[in-house]
Amino acid sequence: MSNPTPAMQARAVARACRTATLATSMAGDPGQPYASLVLVAFDLDATPLLLVSTLADHTRNIAADNRVSLLCDGTLGHDEPLTGPRVSLLGRAEKTDEPRHRARYLARHPSAEGYAGFKDFAFYKIIVERAHIVAGFGRIHWFDDYLLPAPQALIDAEAGILEHMNTDHADAVQLYANRLLGKNGDGWRLCGIDPEGCDLICGHELARLPFDTLVQDAESARAELVRLVKQARAAG
Repeated sequence: MSNPTPAMQARAVARACRTATLATSMAGDPGQPYASLVLVAFDLDATPLLLVSTLADHTRNIAADNRVSLLCDGTLGHDEPLTGPRVSLLGRAEKTDEPRHRARYLARHPSAEGYAGFKDFAFYKIIVERAHIVAGFGRIHWFDDYLLPAPQALIDAEAGILEHMNTDHADAVQLYANRLLGKNGDGWRLCGIDPEGCDLICGHELARLPFDTLVQDAESARAELVRLVKQARAAG
């Protein structure tokens, strides 16, 4: 999309991340920052989703003070990392039992299926209140419109879109990965779709394919996915 706003840039950086750095305040030592590495997923509106052990220090910290910050690092591949984009999301962590959150997280991190049901693990969402992006040298912004509300029609259609594409159009998904994103390997699958793009996964590798226009429902998603496969075929 042309002329992206800081919020659009931030969502793009965040959604492309498999991991993030979670900052919490140490329980028993208020004000002492504690940073830890977590696997991260995102809801359709870009709300961060976590699966964490209730025995972990960061989870005990959240129980005492649920204010958190999440650093999403988009600098991989930059010779000078400080010229690359990174996003800090500030807000509050809350437990979630929303089935969609579980499904989206496990679609992005299938290996977590093995422990997601353990009684000492729980899903959390981060209610983002403010965001900060460093998009490169001198391009630094604070903003509070990070989230992009997702239409209910797309939320309801997501599972069907993924099933249809992965079952009936696996060749198209493979073209997206190989020709549009320059990714190697076979077996790429769609693991999520949202108004601004879709996520692809192959083994432990994740890739983000942006849309040229916002999609609102199954019909507009289909139109954009068809356009993209035509673009991929032309690129060959």
